[in-house]
Amino acid sequence: MRQIIAMGGGGFSMEPGNPLLDQYVLNASGRSRPSVCFLPHATDDASRYALNFYTAFARLDARPFHLSLFTPPTADLESFLLGMDVIYVGGGNTKSMLALWREWGLDTILRKAYDKGIVLAGISAGANCWFQECSTDSIPGPYTMLPCLGLVPGSFCPHYDGEVERRPSLHRLLSSGSILPGYAADNSAAVHFADDAVTCVASVPSARVYRVGLEGRVVVEEALPTRYLGA
Repeated sequence: MRQIIAMGGGGFSMEPGNPLLDQYVLNASGRSRPSVCFLPHATDDASRYALNFYTAFARLDARPFHLSLFTPPTADLESFLLGMDVIYVGGGNTKSMLALWREWGLDTILRKAYDKGIVLAGISAGANCWFQECSTDSIPGPYTMLPCLGLVPGSFCPHYDGEVERRPSLHRLLSSGSILPGYAADNSAAVHFADDAVTCVASVPSARVYRVGLEGRVVVEEALPTRYLGA
């Protein structure tokens, strides 16, 4: 089964006292103690981010690893990543992360991981990256469309309720035909693609996932059923 879990926000980096989304990601692997590798490549403070990851996942029933591209653990990054049960991508600058991945060949390796059935997950930039396109603030100024890896059709917008300009900027991009229809997720919400099935979950009761698109020239949002993981 091919799986992607795209989080609009939440997880250990935004909700350090609420492990519901992170535990959900681990459970999706179907393993009793899954190996999970963190990719902190979207930030310029990767060491701190990785330390926070280890602190959080040491409390969960998992075997945590991370991949540094400044001090790689091995020359064979493909074997290293394809040996994982879960690959979890952190937030930050989507454009810079994708450029780094292409230089190191991680874009190709992650496609192989997806086809192998390794769970691919991430927050913000780490959610954007799996779609054809995303709405991003990677470049200073107005939010723009950015082409991504294309493992999931359509577009993605994170932090839908968490940043004032996220919703109106996405509506402008959709109205102008500058971005494909797709999904938008609030902070603390995630959309889970498992082959052809789509499931939405949240770590707080109010968080939602939306399907967004156009009907004629009008932007439409469909709030998808979103299960609170603490229920």
